[in-house]
Amino acid sequence: MRHYVFNIAMRFSTIALLLVSICGLASATDNSTAKPNVIYIISDDLGYGDLGCYGANKVKTPNLDKLAAQGCRFTDAHSTAAVCTPTRYALMTGRYAWREPNTGIARGDQSALIPPGTTTIASVLKSAGYKTGVVGKWHLGLGEPPTTNYNVEIKPGPLEIGFDYAFLVPATGDRVPCVFVENRRVVGYDPADPIQVSFGKKIGDEPTGVDPDIKLKIQGGPGHKDTVINGIPRIGFMTGGKAARWVDEDIADVLTSKAVNFIETNKSAPFFLFYSTHDIHEPMVPHPRFRGTSECGWRGDVIHQLDWSIGQLMAALDRNGLADNTLVIFTSDNGGAIKNTYDDGTNPLHSKQPPNGSLRANKGALYEGGHRVPFLARWPGRIASGSVSGQLMGHVDALASFAALTDQKLDRNSGSDSFNVLPAWLGEKLKNPVRDHLVLQGNSPNPLALREGDWVLIEKAGANKNSDGPARELYNLAADLSQSEDVAKKEPERVKSMTARLKTIRENGRSR
Repeated sequence: MRHYVFNIAMRFSTIALLLVSICGLASATDNSTAKPNVIYIISDDLGYGDLGCYGANKVKTPNLDKLAAQGCRFTDAHSTAAVCTPTRYALMTGRYAWREPNTGIARGDQSALIPPGTTTIASVLKSAGYKTGVVGKWHLGLGEPPTTNYNVEIKPGPLEIGFDYAFLVPATGDRVPCVFVENRRVVGYDPADPIQVSFGKKIGDEPTGVDPDIKLKIQGGPGHKDTVINGIPRIGFMTGGKAARWVDEDIADVLTSKAVNFIETNKSAPFFLFYSTHDIHEPMVPHPRFRGTSECGWRGDVIHQLDWSIGQLMAALDRNGLADNTLVIFTSDNGGAIKNTYDDGTNPLHSKQPPNGSLRANKGALYEGGHRVPFLARWPGRIASGSVSGQLMGHVDALASFAALTDQKLDRNSGSDSFNVLPAWLGEKLKNPVRDHLVLQGNSPNPLALREGDWVLIEKAGANKNSDGPARELYNLAADLSQSEDVAKKEPERVKSMTARLKTIRENGRSR
C-alpha cells in the first residue's frame, strides 16, 4: 500500500513539474515574442561631441551615458539632413526630403508637409497594434494651406498620419507662435483673444526686439528681433493668444511630464512614443534649477536639462516594469553649433564644449559636423550592453526598420529611401553593411553629398548642373575623419563613379 501511494505521489509530482515546465516555457515564449514598446527620442541641435559617452568633458550626461552603457553606441549614424525640418520629414516618411518641394526649414505658420495617408513610422507601428504618441517639437507643419489657422481645430497634423496623441511645439522655440498644441487645439486657447501670426510685416502693437525701451531676458541676434514673448525676441510677429503662451524656462518640464504620462497611460500597451525635445535648440533658457550647473554657460546647462529629461523617462520605464521590453533610441536632428542668434550673457562659455568633437563644421553643413550625430539604442536582453557599432545608417531608415521589427512589409511606394537597419540596431553579426551608401543634405535641397563605404563625395554649389565638373570634394573618412584633406584630384575615377551614382539616385526617385 505504501509502495502504491508512493508511486501515485511520484506521478503527481512528475505531472506537477511538467506543468510548471510547460507554463514556464509558455511564459518565456510569450515574453520573447511580445511586441516591444518603442521610444524614439530625437533631441534638437545636439552635436556628436556633446555627450560624455562621445567624449564630452565639460558637461555631464549621466543618464545618457548610462543608456549607452546598457546598450549600443553608434559612431556612424547620420541625421540625413543637417537642419531640422528635412531631417524630421525623412525620419517620419522614409523618403529623402530633398526629393519633395517646400521641405526646407518650416515657418511657424507652415501648413502640413506630410499629407494624410502617407506611410509614416507612426502609421506602421499603429497598424501593428501600437498606441502611438508624439510629444515635443513637430516642425512639419500643421493644418490646411495656405497657412496654419491656430484659432480653429487644426488638421491635418500628426493625428492624420498615424499618431493617436500629440502634444506639440508647432515649429521651433525661436519662432512664433509660442503656444503648445494638444491633438488639434491650442492649449489654453481663449476665443476672445485670437492668435495672429505673420512672417512678413509686423502685426499688433506688442514690442519687438528692436524697441529701445523693452526689457529682455536675452538679446536677439540676427533674424531674431521680432515680437517679444516671455522677454525673448522671436522670428516672426505674433499677437493674441496671451493665456496660451508658453514660459521658456518650463518647456522641458511640461514636455517631460507629458511624455511620462503617455508612458504610464499606455503601459499595458504596446506603445510607441516619439519624444522630440526642444532642448538644446535656441533660445536656450534653462530652468533656474539647472543654471550654473555646467562649465559652458546656458548651452551646457540645457544639455544637463536634456539629460535630466531622459532620466525621467527611463525612471518611468523602471517604475512601471517596462524597461526590459522597451526599445529606446536616442539621437539628434542634426549636428551642433555655437551660434550668435541670441546672447544670454554666458555666450563666451558656450564653446568650451566643442559641439561636434573633432568633426569638421557645424549644423547646416555637408561636412560631418553637420549631420553625423549621437545615436544610442537600448533593449535589455536583445542589444548587448556596452557595445559599439560603426555601421553606416541614417534617420531615414527608421521606417523600414520599424516595419521589420513588427514583421510588416513596406509596399514599393512607401519609404522609398529607407533601409532596414534593425540588424545593426540589435547588434547582430553581419557579413555585409546594412547600407552601402547614404545621401546627405545640408541647409537646402542642393548641393548634396554621397557616402559610399568610407568615402564621401561632397558637391559644391552648382555641381549638380555638371556631372563631370570639378566642383566636388572627396574624403576618405577612415583615414581622415576630420576631413582635412580633399583627395578629389588624386581619385578622379572614384569622383566620376560616385557622381554618376548620385545622379542616378536623384533621377530614379528612390534608392531602396
